[in-house]
Amino acid sequence: MVDDLARVGYLADEGTATAAWLAWRTSRPLLLEGEPGVGKTSLATALAQVLGRDLVRLQCYEGIDASAALYDWDHPRQLLHVRALEAAGGVDADALEHDLWSRRFLLPRPLLRSLEAPSVLLVDELDRADDEFEAFLLELLSDFAVTIPEYGTVTAEVPPLVVVTSNRTREVHDALKRRCYYHWVEHPDLERETAIVRRSVPEADAALAAGVARVVARLRDEDLLKAPGVAESIDWARTLHALGATTVEPAAAARTLGAVLKYREDQQRVAAHLAELLAEPA
Repeated sequence: MVDDLARVGYLADEGTATAAWLAWRTSRPLLLEGEPGVGKTSLATALAQVLGRDLVRLQCYEGIDASAALYDWDHPRQLLHVRALEAAGGVDADALEHDLWSRRFLLPRPLLRSLEAPSVLLVDELDRADDEFEAFLLELLSDFAVTIPEYGTVTAEVPPLVVVTSNRTREVHDALKRRCYYHWVEHPDLERETAIVRRSVPEADAALAAGVARVVARLRDEDLLKAPGVAESIDWARTLHALGATTVEPAAAARTLGAVLKYREDQQRVAAHLAELLAEPA
């Protein structure tokens, strides 16, 4: 799986690749937790490419409900259908009611779409959703099926590979964890982050990629409001390269901290001892 993921541009460590492989082979949802920016979401994208499946993404947020996540009914089309039949005359009330709650008027949202065709379902940032929505997911994660009162039960012929991500802003409930294979995603080590940056910004000098990875690793040890993730490393390397830099030099680094640090307080804290952070190891 490490090689398969690398072929589509995702450089995984052994632990992450093993977790993904086990989730796929055992048809268990994969729950990924870790700091923002460690590559949880992009792993789902890479798995979809490896398996040749569509990626179906459900972005969670506070207040998300079944109509946004599972399905809705196309009420305007239903109304037009009723009026058309009434205009034609001879409406069979029972047949009309059955027809109104058929598949043709059903609007599939991400969860239902993931059951109707082979896919990788990404339930992104579940910790942003309410407890009620998390409970709502249990039937789908257990049986790969959902029940629509007016329509019936929809069961996946090919279970989706489900990737659930959480930034751990709150604890995911034990009932959901029991249904999942759990894996904590770490920030990449220096060697792997350098390789990720080089692969993502191939036009940048090798010394620049290594320097960005080294400095970002040091930044993560600082007491920051938001530690930079891999995406910020890539963006910083791309930004420095755009300025013509071939290494992480103090002047260019000071001008481009906005690519890697997203809070004014963090930028001020780092700028105060930037030269020390940029210094090459003795």
